[in-house]
This record gives sequence, structure tokens and C-alpha cells, in this order.
Amino acid sequence: MLDPRLAKDTIAAIATPPGDGGVGIIRISGSQCRTVATALFRSVNPHFTDFVPYRLHYGHVLDAHGAELDDVLCAFIPGPKSYTGEDIVEINCHGGRTILSTVLEEILRYKVRLAERGEFTYRAFMNGRMDLSQAEAVAEMIHAPTKAAMHLAQVKRSGLLGQKIAHLRTQLEQLRAQLCIAVDFPEDELECLSPEELIETSASVRTEITELLAAVDRTKAWREGALVVLAGRVNAGKSSLMNALLGRNRAIVTDQPGTTRDYLEESINLDGLTIRLADTAGIRATNDVIEAAGLEKGRELMEQADLVLLLADGSAPLTEETLTTAATLDPQKTLFVLNKADLKDFSNETAAPLANNDFESITISAKTGQDIDTLCARIRERILHGEGQPDPDELAPNARQAAILADAAHELSGLEQDAAANIPYDLLSVRLETACTTLSGITGEIASNDVLNAIFDTFCIGK
Repeated sequence: MLDPRLAKDTIAAIATPPGDGGVGIIRISGSQCRTVATALFRSVNPHFTDFVPYRLHYGHVLDAHGAELDDVLCAFIPGPKSYTGEDIVEINCHGGRTILSTVLEEILRYKVRLAERGEFTYRAFMNGRMDLSQAEAVAEMIHAPTKAAMHLAQVKRSGLLGQKIAHLRTQLEQLRAQLCIAVDFPEDELECLSPEELIETSASVRTEITELLAAVDRTKAWREGALVVLAGRVNAGKSSLMNALLGRNRAIVTDQPGTTRDYLEESINLDGLTIRLADTAGIRATNDVIEAAGLEKGRELMEQADLVLLLADGSAPLTEETLTTAATLDPQKTLFVLNKADLKDFSNETAAPLANNDFESITISAKTGQDIDTLCARIRERILHGEGQPDPDELAPNARQAAILADAAHELSGLEQDAAANIPYDLLSVRLETACTTLSGITGEIASNDVLNAIFDTFCIGK
């Protein structure tokens, strides 16, 4: 939990991921960072007297007894133009866990506090180095599942979303000023704002908000990945298909029905798009409590899925379980997969009952790999609804930002309805003020500590 009262503390943390590596970085931020670094660091340059800003200095970190802990590169970045807006020291050590933790422990002896999750970026926000939308974009870049998601986050990290919100707010604030004039000087016709002009301006802003909201759905799969669920009767070949898509044996494949009793989840990358594959328990009547629980979990996953692959054995007629399951699924979110095309009894006509219900079908053999590439391409097309990579400059709000935009759009819609109904301007100004205040939550001009903590708690320690 980030406490504003501790904002003046000097903080430190390991800024690189856990594990062994070539280089590990420890970041120190705050007014005492330079003093701490001077106490710990000994340069190999006999003429070294002090840190030169923005330059790497080679030397050693020493413990309290003067013993060398590691040879390092040390850099001093003065505020206010550092990442946090404060003085920062970054120590580049060897990347071993023990080395990094030992050096960090030595730093913490100098009345330096271990940083909380996201505290470096929190300080950057509090010190005006970035707005809240940019801070969120930092976390989105770190957790981006695809290259496209990384680019979408970079657009917001550059400040374009904050600038867009500022533009929308400026339009609304100008409208508020005109409303105030109309209320205070109702007889001044030169300055009077007509209801039609009010509605037109509000609708224009609302249209821009709607366009931002459309980008949320349009880029969701790129930003978050997509859930594809494999479903079907026992021994339809779901586990074999899972293995074929993964290119390795992840799921157990046997002739014994009901091998998968729970569900397995793995990720694949389809030409830059991250897909979470979930192999669910085979559908059948059962008295087994564990298997029944697995079937129920499978039904829940099918409801959540971006796409369901409903598998059937193409060498035999469709079973009642398959038809019953299909009746619960949306054809727009389902791809019927007719498996076992390698068997001599296989028939494409097996899919006929579902084809009549608008289910798209595709034929494969999970065992031999026949048409697996075609299936992968179709999965990608169905998830993306035929659209390609997002525009490089696409502004794609996250879920929190989208909720704020939806609230602001709702308020403006109400404003337009009230204006059309000739509601007094002083009452309309309340709606307009609410819309402005709501939008400010995106960039953080108005944000509660609970909101800030919820955002920065998603960060790793050291960022």
C-alpha cells in the first residue's frame, strides 16, 4: 500500500527480474541516493572525485568493512529530469541473485527503505513526470503478451492518450464557460448559447469518446490474448489436437475415455497473437464427482471463451452429447472441428446437422497433422474478426479507462437529452461538470488513494 507520507524516503529495489543473468540492476531514488552511492562505491579511476551525471563509472561496491562485494557500473541521474523526478542512482551488478540481494542489503543499512510495488513509477506520477495513463502504460508494456500489445502500450506511454483526454476536456470546459455566461447574463444575446449548439458540441465530444471505446473491443485480443476452449465428447481428439497445436505432448492421449478429468491450459502464438488453449474434460454422463466438477468447469470456460473449438469424431455419427452441447453455444463464437480425417470411415457429411444451424466447420486429423495449419489460420481470423494488426498509432484504453469513458459518454448523452427538453442551464452545467471531472480520472488529476493503490499494486517491485 503506497503511503503519500513516505514519499520523501529514499528507496531502493532490484529493478531486474528474479533469477540469474549477465547483469542485474539496483535502483535507488531519493535525496540521499548520491550520498549512499558515494559511501558504497570505490572507482578504479584514481582521479575519481564525484559522480558525473549520466555517465557510467566503473568500480567496486564495498561492504561496511571495506570488503569488495562486486565490481559494478554506477550511474547518477539527477532530478528533476530522471524517471522518478528525483535524484536516482543505478548500480549495474553481475546478475546473480545472491550478489544482488547482498548489495541491496548493504544499501538498506544507510536508512534507505525497500521500495513498494510500483513506487518508482508512482513517484514519477506524483512528481509530474507522467500522467496516470502513462503510468498504467508502463505496466502494460511490461506485461504485454504480444508485440502489437507492446506498441499499443507505447502509444499511451508517449502521452497521446493523455493529450486526447485533455483535448476533450478543453472542449467541455469551453462549453461550461459558455453555459456560465448564459446563466449569468441571460439577456446578452451575443453571448447566449443555444440548446442546439450545446447539443452539437456535446455530441461531437461523445462521438470521439465512442471512437476510443470502439478501439477497446477492436484491440482486446492483441492486448490481453484470447481464450480458445477445446470441447467435445470423450475421445473426440481434444488432447491430441492440444498436442498438435502446441507441437509437443502436453496432454495425455490414450484410448481410455475420460483421461482428461479437469482442464489443461497452455499458450501458443499465432502469427503474433497470443492464444490461451484450454483442453476440457470430455463430455459424457458420469457419476464420478471429480469428473462432474471438471465438466462443470468446462462449461464455465466455454461461456468465457473468445472461441470454442467443438470437436467430433468424423468417422462416426454425431452423438447426442455433441448436439446438446452445440445447442448451448453461439455459432458466432464456435468453430466445429471434424477430427480423424485419417480414418477410412471418415465422412464430411457428419457435420451436416450443425451446418444447418450456421456452425462453421473445418476438417482435420490431429493425429497426422492434416490441415492443422489451416485450422490455426482460421482460429486467428475468427478471433480477430478478419481484421489485421492494429494501427501503429491506435489509442486503446484499458478496462479502467474504458469504464471512465463510458461514464462520461453516458453523462453527455443525458446532457443532450436534458438540453432538448429545455432543462434550465444551471442544471445542465452540473452534468457537464460531472463529465469533465469523470474524464480527469483517466489522467489522474482527480484520483483517490484507493484507485492509485489499485493501479500501482499491479506493478513489480523495482518499477
